[in-house]
Amino acid sequence: MSEMRGDITGLLADYGKGNRDVLDQLLPLVYDELRGIAGAYLARERAGHTLQPTALVHEAYMRLIDQRAADWRNRAQFYGLAAQMMRRILINHAVAKKAEKRGGGGRPVSLDGMTIAFDDTNFDLLDLNEALDRLAEIDKQKCEIVEMKFFGGMTTKDIAQALGCSASTVDRGWTFARSWLYKELESKHNA
Repeated sequence: MSEMRGDITGLLADYGKGNRDVLDQLLPLVYDELRGIAGAYLARERAGHTLQPTALVHEAYMRLIDQRAADWRNRAQFYGLAAQMMRRILINHAVAKKAEKRGGGGRPVSLDGMTIAFDDTNFDLLDLNEALDRLAEIDKQKCEIVEMKFFGGMTTKDIAQALGCSASTVDRGWTFARSWLYKELESKHNA
């Protein structure tokens, strides 16, 4: 497994230096993990979601490889950015669906055992996205931790590596962010 991680990091470094030929080698190495991230995202979505994991992976991968100025340091950074891309794709999809049929069926969202659920069905991914945007204004790193852990399913160790900080910093950030998001979403609901 560590050999594969090294291959991914090496291929990302080569791609970052302008070698576009490595893309054919990179996709088979990252596809399963990207599909797992996509599956985790979509598992939190409402039943009958029209976006499929394969489509989400392909869209995110195309956006990732289009990052011409990316300085790919390691695989953890790559997967962290993949989680951000998938979040954006899902938000865009949710906005488009909401515009199609105003309102409709939000689902409770669980942040690692802490369920954010309300009696009202207006809570959805868009509310969470707005709260994450506000969190990013206060503390960008804590927002990135949520994206990588909640949306990307990344481990604390991988998040620490991607952000260049300690695992305990990630754990503290995750604890703070969950609490902060819960309060934000509850206050929006009660407003």
